[in-house]
Amino acid sequence: MKIAKTLGAALLCLGLLTGCTGQGVQATPRNITLVAKSTETEFWKSVFAGARAAASEYNVNLNIVGPETEEDYETQNALIEDAVAQGAEALVFSAISYTENAPAIDAAAEAGVKIAVIDSDVDSQAVGVRIGTDNVEAGRMTAQAALAAREDRLVLGLINYDLGSRNGQEREQGLREELARSDRVGEIYTLNVLAEVGDAREKTMELLRAHPEINVVVGFNEPTAVGAAQAVDRLGLGGTVDVVGFDSNVETVDLMQTGVVSALIVQNPYAMGYLGVEAACDLLGGETFDPEALLDTATQIVTRENMFSLEGQKALFPFDTP
Repeated sequence: MKIAKTLGAALLCLGLLTGCTGQGVQATPRNITLVAKSTETEFWKSVFAGARAAASEYNVNLNIVGPETEEDYETQNALIEDAVAQGAEALVFSAISYTENAPAIDAAAEAGVKIAVIDSDVDSQAVGVRIGTDNVEAGRMTAQAALAAREDRLVLGLINYDLGSRNGQEREQGLREELARSDRVGEIYTLNVLAEVGDAREKTMELLRAHPEINVVVGFNEPTAVGAAQAVDRLGLGGTVDVVGFDSNVETVDLMQTGVVSALIVQNPYAMGYLGVEAACDLLGGETFDPEALLDTATQIVTRENMFSLEGQKALFPFDTP
């Protein structure tokens, strides 16, 4: 997917406060529903905070819904149908399944609903704008962080989530492309687990017991990263096995300080939520975007070495730093 625009964290902090769009603020509230992949993780709570900030600024009646787990695309489809029936004018949507969510999104668009995708794409020509992480590049960043974590030969345990999720597969693509360039990479053992901490932890522990030669474990979203880090910690392998994870969670940040987690690939979920609602308003006002382009919300690597720097703290704790 072509990259249209990259928004750095500092620029977002300024831009999000101005609230300026070409269409301005509507006198009559817009009805917008955000259909998330989950409502439980810190990642999605940050998305919701950004979305609510934009809703307040742009006079939007915002309804936030999502399934309990990141595998339940059927509930997502039902929530899309409910939103249309209840008069949503636009959807801000993150797909659990690239293919299985597509018919529901197509049907919503046929009913006149505008579609803004954030975080995870869907196989639909009805999408008006796409906002989120360049996931192939994020996968490359993950590989770079894994290579930087140690100087010897790498044997990887890759903990990915649902096979139907577009962003997880793009991250794996980028990681494998980058690792293929190095002669220090040995075997890569791959697991696809539920996007749940407990499932990721237990299956990572099984993998590490079966393959004690693994010296780097990668978790490709917040729950898998937390679960992988817990597995390494509980097995007493901190310092022997490096963990590279995604997103900012209190537990992975704590385990970074103790030496279990080497690096986190930190996205900008607040910006995804904010820009998703803003772009939905723009679509309703008649603005058009290039649907093949991605509005990239920027991603950065935070390590044990830079986590206490100003930029590292802003990435890990965006609401606690000036």
